[in-house]
Amino acid sequence: MRKMCELRLSISRSEILRVKAKALRKGVWYRILTRVERACIDLVIRLVERVRSCLLGKIVSNVLKKLDEAMESRVQRLMREIGGGLALKLSQVAQDWGNKSAVQWADDSGFIRYLAVAGVNSPFGSGVG
Repeated sequence: MRKMCELRLSISRSEILRVKAKALRKGVWYRILTRVERACIDLVIRLVERVRSCLLGKIVSNVLKKLDEAMESRVQRLMREIGGGLALKLSQVAQDWGNKSAVQWADDSGFIRYLAVAGVNSPFGSGVG
């Protein structure tokens, strides 16, 4: 019996081209990717309109994720790595103290950005840098 593919969405050529163009503009295409990864992406662009294979989809997804992480700004990285966790903790504490509207804090991108930037700029240091 064949195992079902866990790839949720197939990846289109246009999506791969968009990420490649952005990576080339930002100068991360050659710096971040190995020769094999670049060749794989270039071959997929040339030969496939939409990736349907599970194995190829996982490979392409991993390379695209690697590029996305390399292209994100410092603030975006800090929001992902630090701000989200802090917002969740503060939200839970405020809810425990009876603030019912605090449940929304964990998903508020402005609050998450504030916490990330405030943590970096704290005179006590946040261990970030």
